Order: sequence, then C-alpha cells, then structure tokens
Amino acid sequence: MSRERVAEDAAARGVDIEFVERPDARSLEEAASLLGIQPGDIVKTLVVKRKDGTFLFALVPGDRQIAWGKLRAVVGVNKLQLPDAEQALAATGYERGTITPFGSTTAWPVVADERIAGRRVAMGAGEPGLSAFVDADALVRGLDARLADISD
Repeated sequence: MSRERVAEDAAARGVDIEFVERPDARSLEEAASLLGIQPGDIVKTLVVKRKDGTFLFALVPGDRQIAWGKLRAVVGVNKLQLPDAEQALAATGYERGTITPFGSTTAWPVVADERIAGRRVAMGAGEPGLSAFVDADALVRGLDARLADISD
C-alpha cells in the first residue's frame, strides 16, 4: 500500500521513481553496497519537529549528519528536535527507516542539503526492504524543497 502512495504522489509531482527491493542492512555502508552506490548517494529523510508542534522533512546525504545550527538558521527558528518514532509515524504515515516525503499523510515542507543536487539518489520508499531511486534535482523541484547547506 505504501509503495502505491509513494508512486502516486511522485507521479503527481512529475518525479520519476524506480523502486528497488533490497535485503536489510546492518550499516549505511552495507546498504550502499547492496544497492551498488556510495553511502553519500543514500539520502536520509529525517522528520524534524518545530517548537509549535509542526514538522518538516530534512533530506541529508547518508554519510553526513544534520547541522542543527545551520538547519535552524535556514528554517528561521531557535528550536528543532527529532520526534520519537510514534510521533514520526503519526506525522508522516511511515515508520522510521521507510520515511519519504512522497505520499506522506501531511505534505510537510522539505529542506534538502545542497550536496544532493545533480545526483541520482536512493531514499526510503514507504516500506521496509524497499528503496526509491530518484533524480535529486527532480525531487527538489517536485517537492518544492529548499536547497541549503544543512549538514556536516
């Protein structure tokens, strides 16, 4: 069911997605190896909670981490946090490890790290054991994402 939600939303936004089934991985490096890509080509979709209780998606290359100060400056707030797993599921309709902005139960704003630009990346696809490959530039356009330096 989630795969269909992801595919329908991506198509409505004019973004082509290729779904690839994969076994579970114990690390980022193992996941990248299974997919035949570099760790930086896996994009983590992180759900971030604002002080007012609303959320946003932060897209960060797998080999990098959110730079909280940079993200706060881009968003224009002084407090952000990662919600617990239950809050993330309630905010998106997806469990951690499968989260994607495509088909989220709420279309939260998206901030993407500028380092994903110009690349083909893999990301969560709404279901365990499934990755979505997408052109990052098309992803940014389709989601009307803000491209900024938000990682270290």
